[in-house]
Formats: sequence, structure tokens, C-alpha cells
Amino acid sequence: MEKVWESHVKITDRFWKKRLDIVKNQMIPYQWEALNDRLPDTEPSHAIENFRIAAGESEGEFYGMVFQDSDVAKWLEAVAFLLENEPDAKWETTADEVIDLLEKAQGADGYLNTYYTVKEPDQRWTNLRDHHELYCAGHLIEAAVAYYRATGKDKFLHIIIRYADYIEETFGPENHKRKGYPGHQEIELALVKLYEVTNNHKYLKLSEFFIEERGKRPHYFDLEKQARKEEKPYWFTGGYRYSQSHLPVREQETATGHAVRAVYMYSAMADLAAYTNDPSLKETCEKLWNNVTNKQMYLTAGIGSMEYGEAFSFDYDLPNDLSYTETCASIGLIFWAKRMLDLEAHHKYADVMERALYNGAISGMDLDGRTFFYVNPLEVVPKEVESRDEKKHVPPVRQKWYGCACCPPNLARLIASISHYIYTKREEEIFVHLYMSNENNMEVGGHQVEIKQKTNYPWDGEVTIKLSPEVDTSFTLALRIPGWATKADVKINGEIMDFQPIMKNGYARLSRTWKQGDTVELNLDMEIQRVRSHPSVRHSLGKVAIQRGPIVYCLEEVDHGKELHSIYLPKDADLKFEYEEDLLGGVVTLFGEAERVEGSVWKDALYSTSDQEVTPIQLKAIPYYAWCNREPGGMVVWINEKL
Repeated sequence: MEKVWESHVKITDRFWKKRLDIVKNQMIPYQWEALNDRLPDTEPSHAIENFRIAAGESEGEFYGMVFQDSDVAKWLEAVAFLLENEPDAKWETTADEVIDLLEKAQGADGYLNTYYTVKEPDQRWTNLRDHHELYCAGHLIEAAVAYYRATGKDKFLHIIIRYADYIEETFGPENHKRKGYPGHQEIELALVKLYEVTNNHKYLKLSEFFIEERGKRPHYFDLEKQARKEEKPYWFTGGYRYSQSHLPVREQETATGHAVRAVYMYSAMADLAAYTNDPSLKETCEKLWNNVTNKQMYLTAGIGSMEYGEAFSFDYDLPNDLSYTETCASIGLIFWAKRMLDLEAHHKYADVMERALYNGAISGMDLDGRTFFYVNPLEVVPKEVESRDEKKHVPPVRQKWYGCACCPPNLARLIASISHYIYTKREEEIFVHLYMSNENNMEVGGHQVEIKQKTNYPWDGEVTIKLSPEVDTSFTLALRIPGWATKADVKINGEIMDFQPIMKNGYARLSRTWKQGDTVELNLDMEIQRVRSHPSVRHSLGKVAIQRGPIVYCLEEVDHGKELHSIYLPKDADLKFEYEEDLLGGVVTLFGEAERVEGSVWKDALYSTSDQEVTPIQLKAIPYYAWCNREPGGMVVWINEKL
């Protein structure tokens, strides 16, 4: 398995280049202002100030969540991915200054955590269940690895190696070491990345230890609770299911608990299955994948339907108006999907990765990258949100910032690293998972191959891939045929190929000796599709959602007025599409005839035995990710279907 990193790939895509520019010109500077408490009328972050206090450059008290350090780490990682794309002296200099600050805040033994350094210096590692020490360490490791890969500078990496070595000296299977593991998984996948750049197996072993130790009895979290002399019950009534530590990981078959923690852990498990060639761990990952994507995932690839605990609830429990579907959870699902692809190239993983990218993840920010959703519901009625306590977690408009601000910097680092998800290379095979315009070079069969991909995806299904190996080279180019595509055509140098006999796991495997200028054309039929849910999903039964290609659509109040629940889409309604350059940054909209149940005939009656009266209306659907970028108002994904 070989991953293709951003340094080899230049994104030229209209859709994603626009978002990369937003990260560079809006999100990075905006979030830098937030981290430095310079945004008016927002919850202060204090994250940079916490590091200044820990470094002795300032005086004061720690402020914020116990995991406040992770916001700085994710911001640094986003800057690193940005620098992979193109040089930026200003932000590289700023990042170097932050790294200098981290070095000053680091303890003599390598420890680096502002909460414990400033607030509870004598209480390190006493509450792994709740206090996110290892979680913050994981994000710092990921940032350091990304910065080293992007710039070649190793100062940050050496800071983090010191910290990782200290953690490795503290935790492990040896008798003199602690047998603990994090309440919030993150360091497990980060240690794998550290192993990739250092080739030091002790980091891989430590990641494996944290995974394998989880859920063993006696329960470590109980032991540390006793050591703290804590008598109050654990706040989460689901117990240690919340942190996926209720069972050893290989005995877990159903996704449960906090959704972000879960998919971060599953990502690490997939990495370990690949690097240790562990079929049992791979089988566990597949079982959990099937449970999440077949029984607990929204059409938008949102996961974690329950507000309490930001958690999975139970199979087929997918309420649209109460859904939590944290932005970070969809991002974590993307991480996991890519790692499953690295284990085995199967379109089912790439299909979900694509669905999450174009729907459940980027819906978490506005089109300018300056306001954000923490929660991504599939139905919003503003008056209900204002009036009902159980819907207070569903804001009808995006926020400038959050006291718990994990999602905005997570989005920045995801978008900045988008090219990491396009390809996977295995020996003499190149797998194309995502379609977006880009230029890159990779070594195949000992020779450099230039690849240029050009497309207007996701609005158009035509993709052209031009290959230019330095010499004639034999290898396999494997193109994903998405599960949503009802028809696909493949041409090589203008000649139609019958790719069905060479399909494997949803990839058309084109094996030949490639020459300079060879051109592959893929044409995916992007018909407008109606989607229906499993009948066990009671919240969407009798309703229909609309998608075209990878994009899920929704209706907004700004186009249809209030009471979107009164709209019915006839089964035989003919839907059409149109690209609107001046709407929402340029989108394909869907439109057609629909019906609305009228309330005027009811007068003052609340109930009636009379037939419903309907009037025809013009339906207009926009991409779900773009909702709430015009006038605030209601939104719905699932529409009543008239048979």
C-alpha cells in the first residue's frame, strides 16, 4: 500500500479549487483570529494564550475546554496541507512562530498539554476517561507529521517525537507502565502517521496497545476513578459504550456511543489491519462498516443521530429533525473510508467517502467559510427550534464560532488535504477513487507517470484522464464506477471499451502498456434519482429524497414558503436540472411540478373528515450542502411522495 500525498498533486478543479482558496483566504486567517480571541461577539478561544501562559510568556489562568490545544493543532495541520498545495510565506512564518511557542511550552520530559501544565500540573494521566490528554497529543502528532511532509522542516516533528517517546515510556504492556487508553480516540491513528515518517515500530506498537487494551477487565476507567476517589456515577447512562470501551474492540459488531470517537478508532483499526496484516482486525472493521453504513447512516453520510452523547442510538433510528450528525463525525467517516480503501479497493467505501465529502461534511460551513454548523440536520423548522427544548441543539443558521470549536478547524484541514483522497497506488496499480480536475506525477513500475484529470464534476459526469509516462509502462488504471451510476462508458484513445469483464469491486481495471498522451474518457450518467429509505426507518417512510450524481438535494423555505411538510412530489413528476451560475456559487438545481396541501379550506377546524385539497406548485431543489446561504428559514431533505 502506498498513499499519494498532496505534494505530488495539484488541484485545478473548479469545485474544489474554490474551496481550497476559501481555506487559504478565509478559513485560515479567520480561525487564526478566533484562536487569538480577536473575533467580536463570539465565544473566546484563548487557545494561543493558553500556550503563552504554559510557555511563561504570559500570566493568567487556563481557559476553555480541556481539549482546547487541539484547535491549535488542527489549525497548524490545515496550514501544512495548504503549504503542500502552494507556498505561502506569511502563513509558514506564522506557523513557525506557533511551533516556537509549542517548544517553549513543552516540559523538560517532553510533556505538552496546556490544561495540565497551567491548571493541574500534579494530575497528569489521572483522568484519561474525560480529560483528552492523549486526544490532544494525537492532534499535535498529526499536525507535526503534516508540517514535516509539507515543508521538510523537522523542528515540530522533533518536538512531537519527544512527546511521543514520553507517552511510550508511560503507557504499554510492560509491568512498570500504565495500562490506560484515551477516553477520546485520536492518538491511535496519529501514531500510525508518526510511524510512517519515522519508520519507528514502537509508535505502531503503541497504537496497537491502545486499541487492544480497550475494553479489557478490570476496566481501566474504573481503576482510575477509584484512584481519584470519585464517587459520583458516570454521566453517560450508556456507560462505557459512550467511548467504545464497553468491550474489547474485536468483540464489537455494532457502532455505539460518541460517533466521532468511534470512527476515529475504526480508522486506526483499519490502519493497523493494513500494516500488521491482521485479518481478524480487518474483519471487525468490515462488520462495523456494514453496521454504520447500512443501518445507522443518513443519506447525507451524516452519522450519530442522537444529541445525548453526540452518539449512535440504534439501528434504523434516523430522525431527520432531531438528528445530531456532527460535522466532525462525517469528517471522521471520510478518514475511515479512505483507510478501508487502502485495505481493499471497493467502491462501497469510496461511494460513502464521496457522499460524505459532497454532503455531510461541507454542509458544516457557509459558502464563504466564515460561519459553521456543528449539527447537520435533514429537516429544520425554525419555530420548533425556538420553542422546543429537545431541538435546541439544531440551530437554523450557522454560527461564527463555538466554545467547543472542533468542527471549523477540522473542516479546514479536510478540505486542504482533499487530494489525499483521490488516488491509491499499489505496486503497478493506480486506483482513482474521486473525480476532480488535478495534475500529478507518481512512480509506477520504476517510471514516472504524469496524470492529468479534467472534469466538471459533480455537475457533469464526463471525466478525461490523460496519461504521459516517461517511457512506455505497463500498469493498471482502476476507475471507480460509482454505485449511483446507472450507466457508464469508458473509452481509451477514442475507442469504446467493454469494461464489464474487467470490473472488480466496482472498479474498471484497465491494464495495458500505456504510452505518452494516452487518453481515457469516462462518462457517468447523472440522471436525477429518487431515493427511498429502508421501511424500518420510520422517520422517512412514505417520503422520497432526490439526488443527482453524488449530490443530495433539499428544499428551502426561501423557494417554497413555510410548511415544507405540506409539499408532495407525485411519483410520475418529471424532474429536470439546470446549472445556475449566479446561484450559491454556481450549482445545478432540480425543478419540476409538485403539489401542496392547502390549509385555507380548514378555516378554524383542527381535524376534518374531508378530502385534502391540493394546488400545483413549482418545486425547486438545491444541493443540501448549500442550504442556509440565502435567507434563513426551514429546510427539508425527505419530501412526501404522492403515489
